[in-house]
This record gives sequence, C-alpha cells and structure tokens, in this order.
Amino acid sequence: MLWVIRLLVQRKIWSDHRGQDLIEYALLAALVTVSAVAVVPGVSSSINIVFSKVNSVMILAASS
Repeated sequence: MLWVIRLLVQRKIWSDHRGQDLIEYALLAALVTVSAVAVVPGVSSSINIVFSKVNSVMILAASS
C-alpha cells in the first residue's frame, strides 16, 4: 500500500490541486440551492396571503 502512495507523490497526482476551485464552487452552489429550496415554501405561502388580500380589496373596489 505504501508503494501506491509513493507512486502518487512521485507523479504529483497526490499534490495536484487543479480543479479544486471548481469543486468548491460546485459545493457552494449546492449549498445555495439547498438553502433556497428550504426557504421557498415559507415565502410562497406569505406571497399567496398577500395576493389573496389584494384580490379581495380589488373585488370590493370593483363592486362599488
């Protein structure tokens, strides 16, 4: 098993950090997506309540 680690270090595969930024950005995007999915149901119900109130006021204004 030690020979595998030596091979990876010698070929600089172990210390190769190319693509690290891409992975970090992908993890950040996933975190933002999960957060948005968690927040949207609460926000959508609040928006629905506001539009329902506006609709009822508009109906009352149109009938008078």
